[in-house]
Amino acid sequence: MWQRIIALSLSSWLLQPPIALHIRRVSTVSVINWFVSSLKLHGTNLKTLKQAHCSMIITGLNRDNLIVAKFVEACSNAGDLKYAYSVFTHQPLPNTYLCNTMIRALSLVDEPNANSTAVLVYRKFWALCSKPDTFTFPFVLKIVVRLCDVLFGRQVHGQTVVFGFDSSVHVVTGLIQMYSSCGGLGDARKVFDEMRVRDVTVWNALLAGYGKVGEMDEAMGLLEMMPCWVRNAVSWTCVISGYAKSGRASEALEVFQRMLMENVEPDEVTLLAALSACADLGSLELGERICNYVDQRGMKRAVSLNNAVIDMYAKSGNITKALEEFESFNERNVVTWTTIITGLATHGLGVQALEMFNRMVKAGGKPNNVTFIAILSACSHVGLVDLGKCLFSSMRSKYGIHPNIEHYGCLIDLLGRAGKLREAEKIIRSMPFEANAAIWGSLLAASNVHHDLELGERALNQLIKIEPNNSGNYMLLANLYSDLGRWDESRMVRKMMKGTGVKKMAGESSIEVENRVYRFIYGDVSHPRVEKIHEFLQEMDLQIQSNEI
Repeated sequence: MWQRIIALSLSSWLLQPPIALHIRRVSTVSVINWFVSSLKLHGTNLKTLKQAHCSMIITGLNRDNLIVAKFVEACSNAGDLKYAYSVFTHQPLPNTYLCNTMIRALSLVDEPNANSTAVLVYRKFWALCSKPDTFTFPFVLKIVVRLCDVLFGRQVHGQTVVFGFDSSVHVVTGLIQMYSSCGGLGDARKVFDEMRVRDVTVWNALLAGYGKVGEMDEAMGLLEMMPCWVRNAVSWTCVISGYAKSGRASEALEVFQRMLMENVEPDEVTLLAALSACADLGSLELGERICNYVDQRGMKRAVSLNNAVIDMYAKSGNITKALEEFESFNERNVVTWTTIITGLATHGLGVQALEMFNRMVKAGGKPNNVTFIAILSACSHVGLVDLGKCLFSSMRSKYGIHPNIEHYGCLIDLLGRAGKLREAEKIIRSMPFEANAAIWGSLLAASNVHHDLELGERALNQLIKIEPNNSGNYMLLANLYSDLGRWDESRMVRKMMKGTGVKKMAGESSIEVENRVYRFIYGDVSHPRVEKIHEFLQEMDLQIQSNEI
């Protein structure tokens, strides 16, 4: 081995000649360390990588699988997987470590060709009778998730059992993640239940799987079953985030508060999920407490957390505070600008939203799809039809963004609010995709405002095909008939609604008391103190009547 190193050191690419004079007997690890150091020293562009490869061939190092594995890793880091794979395929007898390195390099790239190539490399294991290890299967299972091929995943699962790795924590975690991502939560739970010794990563993998698909009752049950000394911030975050994404913001905040009571320090992802839940509920008081918590702990606010703070204040009704927070941030990205523009537009401050958009462009920010949805919405609120149409056209011509159905929806809403109903209908007919319920609903609402019965009827006919059970559509047309004094037609629409079994959606309201949001739905008597609430409402009603008298 040491003669080979001396020969290698004599080449001008890797080691300087004086070093060779001090070499007598060195280990393979030393060779690898020198090789890796030389790659870092000389750079990892394609030219230097090819020079290194030539040196490996000349000195015979290309027959050493460990050296080749380090070279494949260097190629991967340089972004040249094609060359790395070419070198790998020329190895006559690749060992487990080299195959693992190649599969890992391919698993880090989200490309269809890379995924299929990784499967080929994995198949080569069996052709060469190589024995995989605990690192092989997690890499392969990542590829299975990318391909969403549960059948191949089951084959891999079977091979983990054959080689005795089905009790490895890393392998079991990979299996749970694979089944959860490929629609096999039942299989994921079975793998979990069969695992005798579980660490926190195994628990969290299944919690994340439940949270991803919105199975929050199962997730909460699993969290309760999890030993308290095992639960960590990630465990709680999986449940909080899952509740928030499932539209169950109130429960997300309850779990978050319980997490704090158990003295578990939340991380950035936890706080993002909690702030998102506060924004959805409009829970300003709790949102401010979370902000204070971050500041008191001296936690560094990342851009994503700052964006969540702006969103929380804007959705909770305090747009002034949202603007103050925005102006105080030194670092902003496109999400920061878009969030404040959306907040301004939602609060009806269309002019300020347009000014903020111009600030963003002047500051070098590049608007994205969501930014244009916000700014087109702002134009709708202000009634700037020509500017809105101009911005819509600039999406493709200036920014290279192809409008999607949401952008068309904003444009149609803009035209509908301005009374340009025929132009809006013409755009609907000429769109490159079928109009959805939101677009026809927008046109129906505009027809109601501008008393265009003919267009309203056409819009309702389309809506009945798309969402026949939405009571709001029928009510809009019934109200339009009523506004025009056509009472018989209004009654007919209501009868048609009853005849088809469509029920009017119950009204709903909410109120925040002591950091908890309470929801009230018309006709709902499930609240434990419903009788007391009704008594209080009757007392208020009597007081109001007596004051009026």
